[in-house]
Amino acid sequence: MTAFQAKLVERFIISLCVLSILAIFQPFSLTLFSIGCVTVVVGALAFNLVPFCREGVPFKKLAKTFLIVFIVLGAAAALGVGTAFLYVEYLELLR
Repeated sequence: MTAFQAKLVERFIISLCVLSILAIFQPFSLTLFSIGCVTVVVGALAFNLVPFCREGVPFKKLAKTFLIVFIVLGAAAALGVGTAFLYVEYLELLR
């Protein structure tokens, strides 16, 4: 990746984070709020790629890092949802 491409990717990620925060805190549209809630998670995920936005780092390494972060996020989400379902089952057993 060239220096220009690295700076472009870095600025895109930071812009996505800033725009998603603005979409969350705007008082006009519930649709923008919903979009902001989704993009703030995507932006936070993508922000882990900023240290790899350097000259000489291949796009393949950037994609591999994104995949690793995405898998970890998916595992954490699965654990959270699974725990919630188990807690509901536990509460039903207490009746």
